[in-house]
Amino acid sequence: MAITGKKSMVSDAERILDNYLEMNHHRKTPERYTILRAVYSVHGHFTLEELSEKLVNDMNFHVSRATLYNTLNLFMELRLVIRHRFQGTTTYEVYGESHCHQICTMCGKVTEVKSPEIIKAVDNMPTKRFRKDGFTLYVYGVCSTCLAKATKRKKQEKNDKTK
Repeated sequence: MAITGKKSMVSDAERILDNYLEMNHHRKTPERYTILRAVYSVHGHFTLEELSEKLVNDMNFHVSRATLYNTLNLFMELRLVIRHRFQGTTTYEVYGESHCHQICTMCGKVTEVKSPEIIKAVDNMPTKRFRKDGFTLYVYGVCSTCLAKATKRKKQEKNDKTK
């Protein structure tokens, strides 16, 4: 994505946050805005720990785990961020384009996949009393690296038995 597009996304997100905080008489704290900018500077999925490290290392901004957690919950409520639970790990990403995730059930590696056919199918899917505005699809399987390791291990076991 172009830098100007990313800046526009951050500006839009800041405007959404501004409006929410003003309408609900909440304070506009530097923590909320710094965390928002950090979230939008991440490419792809991130954990709470990775976001904390980014804030400290890249922005020299220390914030408590509770503040991070509460702020991310606010961002989810505002639909700025989406939470995923992959193989026992909680990750977040900026709410955006509909897409699919390939998840290896052996190593837990997550890969994003764009599939115009699936996007079209979901867009054309009829719904009752429901407005669709995005989706995430999880496809579970075994990645090529784990498959190669498993195949190699099976060959080795077979060779060990024949000796």
